Amino acid sequence: MTAKLYVVATPIGNLEDITLRALRVLKESDVILCEDTRVTKKLLIHYGIATPTLSYHTHSGDAKYEKVFSFLEDGKMVSLVSDAGTPTISDPGARLVAKIREQFGDTVSIEAIPGPSAVVAALSVAGVHADTFTFLGFPPHKKGRETFFTTLATYEHTVVFYESPHRVMKALYALRDRLEPAKSVTVVREITKVFEEVVSGTLDEVCDHFEAHTDTVKGEFVIIIS
Repeated sequence: MTAKLYVVATPIGNLEDITLRALRVLKESDVILCEDTRVTKKLLIHYGIATPTLSYHTHSGDAKYEKVFSFLEDGKMVSLVSDAGTPTISDPGARLVAKIREQFGDTVSIEAIPGPSAVVAALSVAGVHADTFTFLGFPPHKKGRETFFTTLATYEHTVVFYESPHRVMKALYALRDRLEPAKSVTVVREITKVFEEVVSGTLDEVCDHFEAHTDTVKGEFVIIIS
């Protein structure tokens, strides 16, 4: 049996947002590599999937890579998932895929099992032009953060990035200080979850909204500048 690595997208909130193919592949896999096994097991238990799990995350070292290589050398079927959404997009899974390609070349099949992605889901409800857009992941926490927001002012097309609830207001204020006052921004919060919210307007309007509703400054945020 030819070894395979499946890159499997999982729900970003609502557990129903998983494909039939993804469920089949997760059930048939010999092992599932998880960013956090506790998070992934909630999904697996929900769908009655008993496949063994193994952690793989940002801090995984050479021993973990060797373990994954051994699975593939034995012809195993390995699935890679993240805590939510599509692995390798702002996710350490990209490094693993690169190392497997380097180690095995064409002898290991790597297949995408597409599904949810927060950046695409947010764009779909934002009502902005997305025929051309730049996705920037998460802004730097410290070094390079100032440059990140200054550079945003130079883009002439739609820009999308993620931000944590702890830094989202600072991000909005940084944008307000650097972009034209009439610039349109859309903040998508907790997409596919119970308290999903889409707030659009000028930067002043969006800042005013969250200042007036501080109880909503929580969860996962996607910021779109159009």
